[in-house]
Amino acid sequence: MQSQTKDVRYQPKEYVEITHPEWSKNATIYEVNVRQYTPEGTFKAFENHLPRLKKMGVDIIWLMPIHPIGEKNRKGTLGSYYSVKDFYGINSEFGTMKDFQHLVDKIHSMGMYVIIDWVGNHSAWDNPLATQHPDWYSKTREGNFQPTPWYDWDDVIDFDYDNPDLRKYMTDALKYWVKETNIDGYRADVAGFIPTDFWENARKELDEIKPVFMLAEWESRDLYKKSFDMTYSWTLWNELRQAVNHQKLAPLVEYLSHDVNTVPRNAYRMTFTDNHDKNSWEGNPHLNFGPGLKTAIVMTGVVNGMMLCYSGQEAGLNRSLKFFEKDPIEWKRDQNEELFTKLFHLKHDNQALWNGKYGGEMIRVVNDHQYKVISFYREKNKDAVLPILNFSDKTVEVILDTKYFKGTYKELFTAKTYIITEKTSLKLAPWSYLVLVKK
Repeated sequence: MQSQTKDVRYQPKEYVEITHPEWSKNATIYEVNVRQYTPEGTFKAFENHLPRLKKMGVDIIWLMPIHPIGEKNRKGTLGSYYSVKDFYGINSEFGTMKDFQHLVDKIHSMGMYVIIDWVGNHSAWDNPLATQHPDWYSKTREGNFQPTPWYDWDDVIDFDYDNPDLRKYMTDALKYWVKETNIDGYRADVAGFIPTDFWENARKELDEIKPVFMLAEWESRDLYKKSFDMTYSWTLWNELRQAVNHQKLAPLVEYLSHDVNTVPRNAYRMTFTDNHDKNSWEGNPHLNFGPGLKTAIVMTGVVNGMMLCYSGQEAGLNRSLKFFEKDPIEWKRDQNEELFTKLFHLKHDNQALWNGKYGGEMIRVVNDHQYKVISFYREKNKDAVLPILNFSDKTVEVILDTKYFKGTYKELFTAKTYIITEKTSLKLAPWSYLVLVKK
């Protein structure tokens, strides 16, 4: 029945006001740890991996910070990427500005996009800004520089965004890299520590140059409105760990409910089982997820959101990469590469899995083992997927109520055909999963 109320106060409004780049609607993302990616640890050496990443189905190449690293109070031998000495410079370990520009051009020539990490919350102690503009930094009661309060980030000092001149400097620096190197946007480190109104203006000024893609290392609704295309989904990572390590599905089900009912329809969430933070601080993905790792990886590829692959995940990386030292990834063939490749390409081809409003809503498929098996359905423009995942170490004979989802499906990883009727009975091995794609 058509609404009779014309009063604008009662009309629904789209929360997200920014326009996502058109190419992002079915995009995937890959995080690059340049230092550890190759023995050389350079832009040039990384370029050799681009054909492989393109074949995997990667769309967005996210480079961890590319800027010179501070030396004063440095952690470890090489220091943290996130201790920036010059926001306009290139880390000489990685190469030159010419090398970086060549990498950006190469990525674009292959039909992919590139964003770089931006560390706007703090700088290295020996960043010239500390001498030139000490008033741009927060201070202790004694009037001294300080790391970001409450953290052990002793190699950096905290900015004060109450200063309009700092805001202009940072906005100009963000614009510089888009104008001069044609990058496609940014991943913003600890984005929530920086005032939202700064990001809203910065996004507006960046979009005046070209449509950019912005990823926030944060998880809150306010950043979707006028600032960021995508935020992290830390919550999914946490609930997947609960599901795998303690075989408790209630928190994961609650996450899915909140995603459907509270996240703005046109917001993007980045889903992952690993990234540079979790790899460094929380141990490796095999320790985090144990025998359920592949189940968790598949889950991140079929839920609402954009799936991330971190450097080395596709090679079965089974250790934490050192953060402040040289520690090259050992590249080898692993089943993870097939998982990411098939899920990335399914994302491209099947609109049910597209991002934000372009994809299909997750609809719960009721089953008789809700405490062990997650099952749901997504559909968009006649494309449909039916994922079924056993988050337990037991074989489960499950019955699904599929009367609204009948049809012929092809399983993504085995190509086996499944006929889905009103009631569907399946036998699922421990930690097994099916991604049924409607024919």
